[in-house]
Amino acid sequence: MTNRRVHIIGAGMAGLSAALQLALSGEKVTVYEAAPFAGGRCRSFLDRELGCRIDNGNHMVLSGNVAVQDYLYLTNALDTMGGPGAPIFPFIDIANGERWTIRMNTGNIPWWVFNKKRRVPGTKLRDYLSVLQVMTASSTDTLAMLNKQNPLYRRFWEPLIVGALNTEPEIASAELLRNIFVQSFGAGGAACIPMIPKVGLSESFVTPCLNVLRQHGAEIKYYHRLRSLLWEKDSVRELDFNGNIVEVAPQDWVILALPVWLLRELLPEVPTPTDFRSIINAHYRVDAPDDGVGFTGMVGGYSEWVFIRNGLASVTISCAERYKDIPVRDMAGLVWKEVAQLLHLDPTRVPPHRIFLEKYATFAATPEQNIRRPAAYTGWQNLALAGEWTATGLPSTIEGALRSGMKAAQVVMRWAEK
Repeated sequence: MTNRRVHIIGAGMAGLSAALQLALSGEKVTVYEAAPFAGGRCRSFLDRELGCRIDNGNHMVLSGNVAVQDYLYLTNALDTMGGPGAPIFPFIDIANGERWTIRMNTGNIPWWVFNKKRRVPGTKLRDYLSVLQVMTASSTDTLAMLNKQNPLYRRFWEPLIVGALNTEPEIASAELLRNIFVQSFGAGGAACIPMIPKVGLSESFVTPCLNVLRQHGAEIKYYHRLRSLLWEKDSVRELDFNGNIVEVAPQDWVILALPVWLLRELLPEVPTPTDFRSIINAHYRVDAPDDGVGFTGMVGGYSEWVFIRNGLASVTISCAERYKDIPVRDMAGLVWKEVAQLLHLDPTRVPPHRIFLEKYATFAATPEQNIRRPAAYTGWQNLALAGEWTATGLPSTIEGALRSGMKAAQVVMRWAEK
């Protein structure tokens, strides 16, 4: 146990990841969170209108997400994750109702693309050579390079880009997609097994971590919104939480794991992303059987993914700016028609539902915004940054957020070695 204390501001995925690494390394840790709960955008809550718990966003991770795997292992939460247990991805084309399932083999060599029954219908082997464009892209390239006439584009590339990067393909960063691809499809089917929380995001990503933190003496303080930092030369000396002043000793460290717009208020001199994209999440109470997979990719409609779990159909609509002329309340009926088509239900009878717009869900994953992402180490003596918007090499994902927390923790621990 060290004599210093690490003050972590923000109990989202980035803050919890940093706290976990440091607490397990013997550091004294205090986490401050403005809300009355932890988890940030990755949590579950009881929705009284629907009468059930829902996730505030739909998230699917893959077996190749190493930061996720590490985090779940360290928090004893691996067994809270479900999914098909194999690298399979079911899809439906809303335009014509065609259904198919991509069935990857688990090895590194993608033998599945040679099998018409396992690859995207209507595609030929040569269509998959377009992956070489992504793998050889530069940091300034966008995914406008991909040929939209390629049959693979509409049924693979476009839903992958919009879902993973939450950005229009024409301006999205090819480098960020490549980094995702290397960790997943490029690593073989064993790295592409979908993992979905069996119960909810909080039960997998929040509560287990909080339990481990408390077991290792970490403090979690809610209702603490950071208003300002008091500096002494190039070190933080005080934290102002609405007039509640917390002194930062000379040996202590501070990690700011805040949403980027709050970080900008505290440190306006730090370059950060300035362009963002929204996500719409819709939830419908339905009586649908468990198909053993838990999700379906949607092509040619408003939705990207539909998750079915515990009597609830949850829908993700990424890059919602594409539908800015449609009122959010009207999206519920439009999206339900797609869900009903998937589940063979009556499209005219919209069940009880909830629909939410996350206006600033992620930074725009463009080359221009990517270069504005700061590193974990700021140059100040006792301050580090964490958040999916920092320079992780990935877009705004759970994997990126967890990786950013690990980077910030490494900054603190390496400084102690000097």
